[in-house]
Amino acid sequence: MEAAIEVQDLTKRYPAKRSAKDAGGGLAVDAISFTVARGSTTALLGGNGAGKTTTLSVLLGLLLPTAGTIRVLGEDMLRHRYRVLSRMNFSSPYVEVPRRLTVEQNLRVYGRLYGVRDVGGRIRELAHDLDIADLLARQTGELSAGQRTRVALAKALINQPVVLLLDEPTASLDPDTGDWVRGYLERYRARSGATILLASHNMAEVERLCDMVLMLRRGRIIDRGSPAELLARYGQDNLEEVFLDIARDRPRRAAAAQ
Repeated sequence: MEAAIEVQDLTKRYPAKRSAKDAGGGLAVDAISFTVARGSTTALLGGNGAGKTTTLSVLLGLLLPTAGTIRVLGEDMLRHRYRVLSRMNFSSPYVEVPRRLTVEQNLRVYGRLYGVRDVGGRIRELAHDLDIADLLARQTGELSAGQRTRVALAKALINQPVVLLLDEPTASLDPDTGDWVRGYLERYRARSGATILLASHNMAEVERLCDMVLMLRRGRIIDRGSPAELLARYGQDNLEEVFLDIARDRPRRAAAAQ
């Protein structure tokens, strides 16, 4: 299938620490390569520090890679990212929008940045779809963590992106709302043909949404495959156990039995 995202030998190294008090430093992403097929959903799985958020940030152009190439929708992101940025978007509950603006003001700002023609109409549509109509007049800083997560998703969908990058898309949501959001993402992909790349710690979410899973550890892709393929390969009943096997460097049970 045609690729929406192509990553080849992507490496991100932060400057070495100058002293024990300095934060950061070291190799965050270590020569990873992968493709994401158009219209599919792919997950980046790994523990803290595995390189998931760094990878998403490089794909968005927020960080420059140390080495490697990235192509999104056929464009070289290091040379021509402005050709495709208007067709992409990103959501993370850990990246805040201006807290003193109301939800509607924030969405209007982002809608104009992305060149959305009927910003008001798009906001009303998202407010209905994501059940945030009663939040539009409230300052974003007054919202609960779960409410901010829904607003962040609305911001990510304001331009109806064809490539959607998500970092923990249902973090801080109660089970019922989280399930609803996952259903909405499924419907959005089916309706729009969008490509989704997400980082998540919710294994049930990944099993439900994703066609492909990339398992990361210490900046490297340790394994990859569909959820069903990984379950069979490790001889497990769910992705959480597969995740633990990889995080703890336990051998593949299926391979060991052959």
